[in-house]
Amino acid sequence: MRQLAKDLIAQGVNKKDILIVNFEDPRFIKLDSGTLEDIDQFYVKHFNITGAPYIFLDEIQEVKDWEKWVKIRQEFKKAKIIISGSNAHLLSHELGTALTGRHLDLLVYPLSFKEFVNFQKETGVAETSDQKSFQQYLEFGGFPKVFFEDSKKELLLTYFQDVVNRDVVKRYRVRKTEGLKSLINFYFSNFSNLISFSSAAKFLGLTTDTVIKFSQYFSNAYLVFFLKKFSFKVKEQDRSPQKIYLNDPGLINAVGFKFSDNIGRLLENVVFLELLRRKSANMDKTNLFYYQDSQKREVDFVWQEGKTVKELIQVAADLHNLKTREREIKTLGKAMSQFGLKHGLILTQDSEEEIKVGQKIITVKPVYQWLVEDRIMNYGV
Repeated sequence: MRQLAKDLIAQGVNKKDILIVNFEDPRFIKLDSGTLEDIDQFYVKHFNITGAPYIFLDEIQEVKDWEKWVKIRQEFKKAKIIISGSNAHLLSHELGTALTGRHLDLLVYPLSFKEFVNFQKETGVAETSDQKSFQQYLEFGGFPKVFFEDSKKELLLTYFQDVVNRDVVKRYRVRKTEGLKSLINFYFSNFSNLISFSSAAKFLGLTTDTVIKFSQYFSNAYLVFFLKKFSFKVKEQDRSPQKIYLNDPGLINAVGFKFSDNIGRLLENVVFLELLRRKSANMDKTNLFYYQDSQKREVDFVWQEGKTVKELIQVAADLHNLKTREREIKTLGKAMSQFGLKHGLILTQDSEEEIKVGQKIITVKPVYQWLVEDRIMNYGV
């Protein structure tokens, strides 16, 4: 919020027309919509505010009935209001009910790799190359505070436990937590893999309905993401197994995955998160899927705009092994033919080349290079 306020000042907004309030400040004792009104009146009177100021309300969930006050201010255009808070209290669909037609949502993810590199430069501790920075990012993720912490794993574990206990257990009043915690551990062990709710239920000794319910809780907390199979038939999408991804590589490593165990799956998870960000930046006018043909050959990501598939992306740790190389190229090439694409993309840890397959071209490049590119998508039909 403070960075946004600085940007507004740089754009010419007067400092007095910006108010920032953090409701976790211990000086606030009793918080309700009356508190908001008192703050607003004091601010307007003492700073002689005549127009519509920018009002930033941080940790707004601490204020009872805050929606009523915000609604009135928005209705009469008395202020431009930016609110933030824990995802346990400010789920997007609930904001839609509270502030119908009066809000725009911005989902803030942990730092992307590009943001991570810029953050390193701004703090004066940048690595000598993007490749070295990427190794740090893969291991410790994109939470800014972790970057400065000596006990990185311990802090990441605290974040994980806070999300599970506060944003899931407490919010949804889960009384028996054994099944819920076994499911989240299952997801952290099987990220970037295909799963079905029924198979997970059978493995964990839970009912399928319970797994579906808990999975929705994790999804609402933005801890776990589910990717559907590409199909023009909605029923087939819903019937097919989904791929599991998690919200930060640092959490993956801290909770139960050794950094060096399966670099390919970790790279794939990072690519998914970046595609998710690019999808959001594109105002969700795009869709993201995985693809699997009748012979179970899989392409990791299908990028769709409208009804047209624009991009196919495969992720592999490397292409040094001849069998792996042949499999990845053959699978991607067949899918490119299926969707009528002339270009495809394979992202790896460090390989870079261009492969011609008949009239088609497959570009191979390191994930860290692709992550810092500006364009939404870089190849296509």
